[in-house]
Amino acid sequence: MPTDTTPHPATPAPLWRPAPEQIADARLTAFHAFAADRYGAPTPRAGDPAADYAALHGWSVAEADAFWRAVADWFAVRFRTPYTAALADAAMPGARWFPGATLNYAEHALRTAEDPARADTPALLRIDERLTPEPVSWADLRRATANLAATLRDLGVRPGDRVSGYLPNIPEAVVALLATAAVGAVWTSCAPDFGARSVLDRFQQVEPVVLIAVDGYRYGGRAHDRTATVAELRRGLPTLRAVVHVPLLGSAPPEGALAWDDVTSGDAPAVYDAVPFDHPLWVLYSSGTTGLPKAIVHSQGGILLEHLKQIGLHCDLGPGDRLFWYTSTGWMMWNFLVSALLTGTTAVLYDGSPAHPGTDAQWRVAERTRATVFGTSAAYVMACAKAGVRPGRDLDLSATRCVATTGSPLPPDGFRWLHEEAGEDLWIASVSGGTDVCSCFAGAVPTLPVWVGELQAPGLGTALAAWGPAGEPLTDAVGELVVTAPMPSMPVGFWNDQDGARYRDSYFAVYPGVWRHGDWVTLTSRGTVVIHGRSDSTLNRQGVRMGSADIYETVERLPEIRESLVVGVEERDGGYWMPLFVRLAEGAVLDDGLRERVRTAIRAELSPRHVPDEIVEVPAVPHTLTGKRLEVPVKRLLQGAALAEAVNPGSVDDPELLRFYERLARERAAVSGADYSE
Repeated sequence: MPTDTTPHPATPAPLWRPAPEQIADARLTAFHAFAADRYGAPTPRAGDPAADYAALHGWSVAEADAFWRAVADWFAVRFRTPYTAALADAAMPGARWFPGATLNYAEHALRTAEDPARADTPALLRIDERLTPEPVSWADLRRATANLAATLRDLGVRPGDRVSGYLPNIPEAVVALLATAAVGAVWTSCAPDFGARSVLDRFQQVEPVVLIAVDGYRYGGRAHDRTATVAELRRGLPTLRAVVHVPLLGSAPPEGALAWDDVTSGDAPAVYDAVPFDHPLWVLYSSGTTGLPKAIVHSQGGILLEHLKQIGLHCDLGPGDRLFWYTSTGWMMWNFLVSALLTGTTAVLYDGSPAHPGTDAQWRVAERTRATVFGTSAAYVMACAKAGVRPGRDLDLSATRCVATTGSPLPPDGFRWLHEEAGEDLWIASVSGGTDVCSCFAGAVPTLPVWVGELQAPGLGTALAAWGPAGEPLTDAVGELVVTAPMPSMPVGFWNDQDGARYRDSYFAVYPGVWRHGDWVTLTSRGTVVIHGRSDSTLNRQGVRMGSADIYETVERLPEIRESLVVGVEERDGGYWMPLFVRLAEGAVLDDGLRERVRTAIRAELSPRHVPDEIVEVPAVPHTLTGKRLEVPVKRLLQGAALAEAVNPGSVDDPELLRFYERLARERAAVSGADYSE
């Protein structure tokens, strides 16, 4: 367990407090009054927002059925058939949400288009590295979605069929997701910087019937052709009935493919198939640390309710607001970004490099699009600080009231830099959740203050706790992040996990009946939350979780590499170090040429995000007695843990090998001047 670096609960003053008028105007404040009046929530106290939120949160967990009925009522969820209860069975796994109800996610995402006063306002703002926003109106988005949905139906796509996208963060991807949801089919996507093998490892599991793919993408000032990759995907997906070609680079459709303009033109009526609340909406993927990525299935109703709550109450977004989150279609935050539409918020879609042509690129997108909330990674914030970026001085960020960060914990220096260099009035929302629930466990609360290094509070309806090894709840101490009651967006299961064994083993094996997420967390006595990083071996580069197995397979194809080990290390200064350790074949030399071949192979077969920060030669790779690579113990050693605390020597094939990594940690600490002592 990591050292507890939580700020002391008696810290005298927060970094930021919302003004009284901000609290009064927050949608959360209005919802609280509504829930108190109609659903039995505690009555708000005048002038005590912290006590109000604590009481509302406690009620939302203790009275989950009433809370989620209040959310559905507040956001006017359109149930085609009524439900008998919001939460009929609270067992985990297997909770039953809104039994009897039918609805459609896409209908809710596009209902703003029904308002004549808003139909011609922007639903989407497309922007790339040229920084010229291009609006897509609600009416145009609804029309394209209806036409593509009609095409999918003509192609024989039916509820439950899978539609896959190999697309960047562009309006066509949003149309494809919404059209898929409209017909009751199941969406799944990968970003086009993923190599063919990474994509096939994911898509082959769900057997899509339609593939919607670009011919390439632009990144870092260059065009990247993907026609050969798409051809390989077509060969590797025998279940495909149709391929739709999106000509982002201007190429003609390949043989047998349909043109995007042809499948989205016309005047088809908007038709939304009513599906059960727990009907699959999309499939997201885990990192694949120990094999194939887990194909995580989320439901139409669960995502709808959770994202309405998260975006409409916690992010305080609604009509007239704009949400920009730097993301790709291979990360859950893209799905979250699309859900901004549920609240009538404009979604800003940036397709480009996070730092091209300069480190301030994302800030310039926020400026040009007048984003209300700007979401990014903690690593990007720290890169801006190190590069001397001064967005508050150099840019007009008057429209931006909140900067949110995720992907890794935002260190205290990141909070201070945002406050000093982006704006003293800026609401800083560090949030933490996961692909597994496609939402946040803790983070933004518009009515609460912000303390340096801390997330504001657990989310409404989220029974968040820190537990010790014996399942004892902890306060002001580091424990395992657990959720002790169900959330609507918890997966309905994994694809091809018929008996649910893999699902149960992933989250409920350590604490039966309780969700264990794999993060170290502290819940403070003042109600804030501190995330200390992963308690497992998942790689997490800029919020995109990746699997070590993919890297091993690619690297170890090279004849010079006998074996390898990769870990991701969250550092105390907010950095993230991802070294690749290699054991060389006899006679091989780790020179610059071999290092470049390793990087090239990873970049070509996986993605640029998988490329390690450093390649280090090691005498051997340590294993368990059953032959598994010791990723977690090596990571903990590199974070400064003592050898006796990082691993049980009796479980290791050669304990002495671990002393190499222990020495490396000391050497790095000495060079950086960091204190990694426990």
